[in-house]
Amino acid sequence: MNRSATHIVTEFVLLGFPGCSEIQIFLFSLFVVIYVLTLLGNGAIICAVRWDPRLHTPMYFLLGNFAFLEIWYVSSTVPNMLANILSRTKTISFSGCFLQFYFFSCLGTTECLFLAIMAYDRYLAICRPLHYPTVMTGHLCGTLVSLCWLIGFLGYPIPIFFISQLPFCGPNVIDHFLCDMDPLMALSCAPAPITEFIFYTQSSLVLFFTIMYILQSYVLLLRAVFRVPSAAGRKKAFSTCGSHLALVSLFYGTVMVMYVSPTHGIPTLMQKILTLAYSTMTPLFNPLIYSLRNKDMKLALRSVLFRIRISQKS
Repeated sequence: MNRSATHIVTEFVLLGFPGCSEIQIFLFSLFVVIYVLTLLGNGAIICAVRWDPRLHTPMYFLLGNFAFLEIWYVSSTVPNMLANILSRTKTISFSGCFLQFYFFSCLGTTECLFLAIMAYDRYLAICRPLHYPTVMTGHLCGTLVSLCWLIGFLGYPIPIFFISQLPFCGPNVIDHFLCDMDPLMALSCAPAPITEFIFYTQSSLVLFFTIMYILQSYVLLLRAVFRVPSAAGRKKAFSTCGSHLALVSLFYGTVMVMYVSPTHGIPTLMQKILTLAYSTMTPLFNPLIYSLRNKDMKLALRSVLFRIRISQKS
């Protein structure tokens, strides 16, 4: 079908969170605070990993890259959401909508892959401590991080391109705060079962294999931890991987509800809240979880703050 002959919609309307002006002001203030805290928290982790020699280890190298990813992930949705709240028309261009859809999907996939390699790192550190320094080298860390970004960003251009070529004849109203698969397919004038199948199969496979690998890693971790003779050793091991497990639970718990279970029975407001949970709350809690439960990270963050104060005084 010729896209130029059928494509009528040139922009979409993102309803976001409708309400009176007082509610809009409250939501705008809330999301600004969340966004700024997310940028500051993850930025502090990146600076701490970069400047503190104690954190020049594979685990913190992965954590620093993960914080960098979280900044981009939250930035793919929140700035546009803030502009949408202030806008009277609440429109987003056709190309802007699909660009957001592409980056949101790619960064979400990259996050799944990052969580998997962080689970692999913790598995090696606790279950194979003697082999850890020789296996988890700087070269391997760099390779794994590069693969996460490459796989995440090279997996979606083709299916999203084909979705963008579907005829959108109107209406153009999306009852969401971002451009995502379900609302866009609902506005298409022609069915595309093959494209939908490819997209959802790809997303489901990424979710399934990464969560299964993470669960397998933690089963092995728990077995190794319970074999530790001392209570202090068990506590230290649980503390090491507990933060990662908390982040995994928050992210996968909400994503699985949205992309694995059928969403047609979930109210629209609940879909928005679930999307907010994994797209904004996870990046916000990432620095809190890792800094509050990690002694080395606390010391490094204090060092970063001390450097900032010294530079301000000078």
